[in-house]
Amino acid sequence: MSRSAVLVEIPEAGPIVGGWRRRHTYDAPLGVPPHVTLLFPFVPLERLTQEVEERLARLVAAAGAFDAAFARTARWPSLLYLEPQPSEPFAALTASIAAAWPEHPPYEGEFDAVTPHLTVAESDERQLLDRIAADVEAHLPIELRVREAQLYVEDDSGRWQERRRLPLAE
Repeated sequence: MSRSAVLVEIPEAGPIVGGWRRRHTYDAPLGVPPHVTLLFPFVPLERLTQEVEERLARLVAAAGAFDAAFARTARWPSLLYLEPQPSEPFAALTASIAAAWPEHPPYEGEFDAVTPHLTVAESDERQLLDRIAADVEAHLPIELRVREAQLYVEDDSGRWQERRRLPLAE
């Protein structure tokens, strides 16, 4: 069964984290750009109808565009990420999408709380993550206006591609 995801692409992060992501994440080599995940997994591709897409587009459009910055790295034991500030608009979008599709909780309900983040690298090697963090932090902050989210779908080969842009209200 092919999957889908609702993301906010952060293209401004590409020059800073793109190389690290391609080498040290599972999703970047599969076509997923630097992003903050809003909801994964979303509706399976087989049930991703025009009606579902339109409902998602209306829900996202109800949220206003917002400014965000990624000014520092943060860490879980084996994951280095950029922390968005403010994180609340990302969390609010996640909450509203998940509430509309309760059968698709974020990360399949694996975590009690969802922390908005942009994954830079995954590794059990602490020194590697330290080195990557030092490199990335030298190029921060990344500042941007978030004007849209994107719906991504996975094809039968496991590669991901954008299916639809989802504008936020200006």
